[in-house]
Amino acid sequence: MANINIKFNGRDYLLSCDDGQENSLKKLTTFLDKKYREQKDKLGNIGENKLLLITTIHLIDEYFDLKKRVVLQKKNLDGLSDKFRELKTLAIEYKEKKDTEIKELNDKIDNFKKAIEDSNNSYENMLDRTAKSLQKIIENSDSISKTQ
Repeated sequence: MANINIKFNGRDYLLSCDDGQENSLKKLTTFLDKKYREQKDKLGNIGENKLLLITTIHLIDEYFDLKKRVVLQKKNLDGLSDKFRELKTLAIEYKEKKDTEIKELNDKIDNFKKAIEDSNNSYENMLDRTAKSLQKIIENSDSISKTQ
């Protein structure tokens, strides 16, 4: 345990605290002394015990007010977190839907390419058959003309 000398209301006090907590205790007592002097300036010298009680009540009131605001901010943050999660879910669903649509479009493009390729093959086969038929007709007409 560490011992520390602090000043409160113009008097010195020797207090004990855990090792390493000396600076924290000094800050706390300086803050308390400041609040105490503020109340003393407002209310006058109405007695140390009464001033300590009023100062403590004001500090507790500030604490509870701050605690209320922290709880409210936490609720607001929780609400924002919920909205963010909802938005994230919607974004994921939208992406999955778009991915599905893109896959369907790619499948349609692949089918269209295959249909074009099949049509080209059919067209080339038809041209080949037509060319062979024409060649036979020409050959037949040449052979008929030679025989005459």
